[in-house]
Amino acid sequence: MGQKKNKYYILILMLISWVFLFLAGKESLKRYLPASIFMSLLVYIENVVAERIKWWTITTKLFPNVNGIMPFVVGVFLSGSVWILKFSYKNFFLYVFVNLLVDSFFTYPFYSMFKKFGVWRLTNLKQYQLSALFFVKSLLMYAFQKYIGDRLYSTFRSSH
Repeated sequence: MGQKKNKYYILILMLISWVFLFLAGKESLKRYLPASIFMSLLVYIENVVAERIKWWTITTKLFPNVNGIMPFVVGVFLSGSVWILKFSYKNFFLYVFVNLLVDSFFTYPFYSMFKKFGVWRLTNLKQYQLSALFFVKSLLMYAFQKYIGDRLYSTFRSSH
């Protein structure tokens, strides 16, 4: 698949993610957006490091001077994090299960599709290691929500 077509699909994926983000509802955004932004920043930083140490390579960039992970960070990861928290946050075992499902989907069929299209590929990292990275990040997001996000939300609610 051509780079131009890949860019088009990535842009559509990002825009669809934003639609779903706003469908989560105002209260969910207020409650879970801080942890989701934390996760997005973490994914961005991880990507910068991962490309330097050759864990993976992103070959399709939406914009020439912008890191290739950005459309995913501000799209799928941000929106997906809000929805995962909205759906499962209060039940840790459900949260872990949902994350394992979503992470497995991203690590195996989603990754295989993007590799086939030439969007990105793993170089010095195996798929199971990528899954483990996703799982660790999901635990960090849960901890962020529990120890920081809930406090921010409580403070916000009591001041309004």
